Amino acid sequence: MTTMQVCHSGLCLSVYVITFLLGFPSNILALYTFSKKIKHKPTPIDILLLNLTISDLLFLLFLPFKMHEASNNMHWALPYALCPLSGFIFFMTIYNSTFFLTAISVERYLGVAFPIQHTLKRRPLYAIAASVFFWIFSVSQLSIVFIIPFVGGEQAEINSNASSAHHNSSAAGATERTVCYENFTDTQLHILLPVRLELCIVLFFIPFLISSFCYINFIRILSKLHHIDRRRKLRAIGMALGTLLVFAVCFGPYNISHIVGFVTKKSPHWRDTALLLSTFNTCLDPLIFYFSSSAMRGNVGSVVQGIRSRLNRCLPRHVCWDSKKNINKTARDKEHKQETINELS
Repeated sequence: MTTMQVCHSGLCLSVYVITFLLGFPSNILALYTFSKKIKHKPTPIDILLLNLTISDLLFLLFLPFKMHEASNNMHWALPYALCPLSGFIFFMTIYNSTFFLTAISVERYLGVAFPIQHTLKRRPLYAIAASVFFWIFSVSQLSIVFIIPFVGGEQAEINSNASSAHHNSSAAGATERTVCYENFTDTQLHILLPVRLELCIVLFFIPFLISSFCYINFIRILSKLHHIDRRRKLRAIGMALGTLLVFAVCFGPYNISHIVGFVTKKSPHWRDTALLLSTFNTCLDPLIFYFSSSAMRGNVGSVVQGIRSRLNRCLPRHVCWDSKKNINKTARDKEHKQETINELS
């Protein structure tokens, strides 16, 4: 049986809380924006962005389960049936994001490389069909999360009973019941490690290569177009580079751990720490939304303007009070200065 890959509970909890506090309101704003825009006039890019937002929100809605686990020193105190469910949503939405980010990159590249043909052939129905396929494929691929906890149960029991000390076997059994999706048996790892390698190739490396090809050529073509406003051009290039950065930083380390695990025949000790980077994806996606959608930028501007107006309604009282204090202070300074001059004269 392998040793548990336990992330430091304080670090995990901090990352989860920050991700939730930053990601949830920004994705709610994105959901409102794209839902309203699609209701008015659906476009392929907005349909893809809406599905990416839904995927992120689904991840964030189940993140409190992970918070509870981290606050309980990485032990699962909830009903164990929630363990595979929360784990399934956790991993499925992470990999689902790679599909939608890739589809957005393809949409952007085709719009720049073949503007006329793409405009004539693009249909919202194609984006809907692609989204349905991405959801079904991700669900089917990550169903392994449901299956693995129930594989090799007999072997685990035999290993526990064959333990030389009775208290050791009891501790092992307790660990298996209270730890979620960790401490795998050899039988489980024999199935899990090749599946992780397949997930790494199909759900990360292939999408990453496609996105890299699309965005590199997107930047190359866009830099040669002189009729586009410089500000819009820089914003589009920033969106492309930001998406590639999200891919590399958020998803890269965790998927590399799959390769290391397959080669060494065990989960690397830093795997759970690398997984924390993937959770930040839900905070960074709204930045991609901001650069990709003028409607999103407009709604963000409206929110900022609303905050400013509320601050301005509260500010005059403090400004007036500070002004009065400054006036009184200035008058006292002048009076003190005049007294000093009179004493010297």
